[in-house]
Amino acid sequence: MNENNPGVHFITISADEAGQRIDNFLRMHLKGVPKSMIYRIVRKGEVRVNKKRVKPEYKLQNDDEVRIPPVRRSDEEHAPLSTGLDKVAALNEAVLYEDDHLLTLNKPAGTAVHGGSGLSFGVIEGLRALRPDARFLELVHRLDRNTSGVLLVAKKRSALRALHEQLRAKGMQKDYLALVRGQWQSHVKTIAAPLLKNILASGGRIVRVNGEGKPSETRFKVEEWFTLATLVRASPVTGRTHQIRVHAQHAGHPIAFDDRYGDGTFDQQLKGCGLSRLFLHAATLRFDHPGSGKTLRMDAPLDASLRQCLLYLRDNHK
Repeated sequence: MNENNPGVHFITISADEAGQRIDNFLRMHLKGVPKSMIYRIVRKGEVRVNKKRVKPEYKLQNDDEVRIPPVRRSDEEHAPLSTGLDKVAALNEAVLYEDDHLLTLNKPAGTAVHGGSGLSFGVIEGLRALRPDARFLELVHRLDRNTSGVLLVAKKRSALRALHEQLRAKGMQKDYLALVRGQWQSHVKTIAAPLLKNILASGGRIVRVNGEGKPSETRFKVEEWFTLATLVRASPVTGRTHQIRVHAQHAGHPIAFDDRYGDGTFDQQLKGCGLSRLFLHAATLRFDHPGSGKTLRMDAPLDASLRQCLLYLRDNHK
């Protein structure tokens, strides 16, 4: 085996990376490489740990030296560099906070968190293009493609585990701003309705209130009333797919410009505000820092289109 091959590189496993299986480590490190290729290079002995062959289930130890051969990545892996340079640059400007454990950014509307399903560019692909030397970048949670706002990304496996545990324990607080149809009554503070997810023939997802669904709860607070609409703050207690959108619809107040659960007549009434995107924005995220334990609050400002819409409503529909 020629160890002088310029395409071969070696990685020394850190304490944070120790404990995971070699196949999972390689899948994380070799983004864009098919799983079948990863298993093949392990079985053939092209991947070695401390100069020895290992099986895919081998668990990495601190200070292990992993030899990784040159492999061809899929074209999709390189798409952000060639087709999404403007989006990559926008992501760099969108970073709200960053340290050795994590980063948060104000995700633009219209950008998926992950590439795939016909999309060549996603937030995580863009971040990896911006930080090619980063050994770990993984989403802690997700936002729908057309939802903007605070998105949390872990830069260490230990941080990802700790933040996921906070999510499971409901120790992370998320607040969204949404513009909904009509006059939301201030006494309606909680919508608790079970949600059932269905996959359409097209591959898309549709969520409905259904007694056989999973328990779901969202808290709502009125921020501002207009003649046509209400700006509400929505705080999900559970984290179901499309939860805020479906709960708002269930309450009789669908969100403006929601192409799946919205009201076209309401959207037409808002035509003058110049908005053409879902008015749902992840405004605030509170969580405990996985390293220091300190409680952090991340605030993402509204983008220009949402600010302009609110100015229009204040001037014309108060």
